[in-house]
Amino acid sequence: MEPPPKNGSTDSSASEPGGDVAKVETRSLNFIEQIIEADRAAGKNNGRVHTRFPPEPNGYLHIGHAKSICLNFGLASRYNGLCNLRFDDTNPAKEDVEYVDSIQEDVRWLGFDWDERLYYASDRFEELYQFAERLIQEGLAYVDSQHLEEMRANRGTVTEPGKDSGDRSRSVEENLDLFRRMRAGEFEDGAHVLRAKIDMAHPNMLMRDPLLYRIRHAHHHRTGDRWCIYPMYDWTHGQCDSLEGITHSICTLEFETHRALYDWFIEKLGLHHPQQIEFARLNLNYTVMSKRKLLELVENKLVSGWDDPRMPTICGLRRRGFTPESIRAFCDRIGIARMNSVVDLSWLEQAIRDDLNTKAPRVMGVLRPLKVVIENYPEDQIDELEAANHPADESFGSRIVPFSREVYIEQEDFLEDAPRKYFRLSPGREVRLRYAYLVTCTSVVKDDDGHVIEVRCTYDPASKGGNAPDGRKVKGTIHWVSAKHAVDAKVCLYDRLFSQESPDDVPEGQDWKDGLNPGSLEILSDAKLEPSLATAAPGERFQFERNGYFCVDQDSTSESLTFNRTATLRDSWIKQNK
Repeated sequence: MEPPPKNGSTDSSASEPGGDVAKVETRSLNFIEQIIEADRAAGKNNGRVHTRFPPEPNGYLHIGHAKSICLNFGLASRYNGLCNLRFDDTNPAKEDVEYVDSIQEDVRWLGFDWDERLYYASDRFEELYQFAERLIQEGLAYVDSQHLEEMRANRGTVTEPGKDSGDRSRSVEENLDLFRRMRAGEFEDGAHVLRAKIDMAHPNMLMRDPLLYRIRHAHHHRTGDRWCIYPMYDWTHGQCDSLEGITHSICTLEFETHRALYDWFIEKLGLHHPQQIEFARLNLNYTVMSKRKLLELVENKLVSGWDDPRMPTICGLRRRGFTPESIRAFCDRIGIARMNSVVDLSWLEQAIRDDLNTKAPRVMGVLRPLKVVIENYPEDQIDELEAANHPADESFGSRIVPFSREVYIEQEDFLEDAPRKYFRLSPGREVRLRYAYLVTCTSVVKDDDGHVIEVRCTYDPASKGGNAPDGRKVKGTIHWVSAKHAVDAKVCLYDRLFSQESPDDVPEGQDWKDGLNPGSLEILSDAKLEPSLATAAPGERFQFERNGYFCVDQDSTSESLTFNRTATLRDSWIKQNK
């Protein structure tokens, strides 16, 4: 799948906190920026721009939320405005402080800050309740005692109008009495609900007397047991936007049909009216973006947790080794569109490659080791070789890499029966050991099953640094690690979480989880790394030459080093799946 067309240039300041406002003039505006520009030119809201990021604390944030975070905080920064962080915490059964804390950590990690503007919908519960009583007093809301199944049956269809509830004609006094008793805890869950009185024949089914409150005897992570009725999301969201002084309420496209309801509440209550603008949510192939499905993966232990590096969660990407800069650059590159589309996962992977290419020091690590014994190299000799930490940036400096008689190379860098155009090590062929010497394979050692377990070579002592003294050309260059100095490590190789491009689209009767990629994680427990990595700290990122970009896992220790592969050096998925 190709991503949607980019709305603007690749100027990364567009999505970075504190970006230079003046740079706006050098890039084309996306449609939301065009709306804001027009509002400012007309003097609407006195030129103010005030946005918000309003997650529900019922799960960990994923890459789709990152797009919304970058958009809302980016707009505020670009127009010298404000952006709030607000938790729409109206469902105590699914919310938790763990999610609240993780969301704040993720937003900060991406590079954004809400200053003192941290809000919770639960802080507005009393105001929302009073608003609901106002609607009742004005004959615009009523308590409905139908069973949920009855309400659903009477709602109608897209082609047939709904039916009025028999409780729709209750008096204002009766409705107020019932609603107050609902608040006082006199009724069981499901006994009553509060509904807006709009139009049961409205073509927009969300306007057919929507629910405002339901009874739920559940402990809330902030309000405890003070409430046993909780406002619905649609009732809460718009009023909180209004009370916070939001000017532009940026939502994803699925909320477009909710806008009429949002407007109706605001207008009937006579409140400040933020402008709702919808944009296309981020959809990635080879993964799922539903918090419900991600939670199911976690609860069924199909992944190791929310921060499993295969997950599209922000904490999972962080643990895998992604940088906030790469995610902001990715969000900027895909742009803001009005129409839904699917972005290829390779665009996200390329964003981290582009970022780490300039940031990650180069090191040598052998993932699947094969021992090489250099027979004419003195047994007690150790060479200290200088290796560049970055091929294109001298500011990274260099390091000393030890070389000895026995080294490890990758198993795939040796082939006993090699074709003519194979330029790595094979019997009788010469290759360059990076930064070291030219070596030629003379023989092999095999186990009882005939597998090569050791390669014997000779080296050219005059080729130190990897250059032939007589000018002969050697096409193959491979990396290596001194066996005597190697650091043992566990390396986790991650692939796409699903084998199917569209894991949500499964035939009826099949489980979407059947599309999980059985090869999404490969653990190599016997990797050999150069000694400079012995003190690598959790979170540090490196390029293992020829193998990709790697990050030290957060649980890694000096006694048990663990590296996660962040990305390969190039996108090999397309070639593998042609």
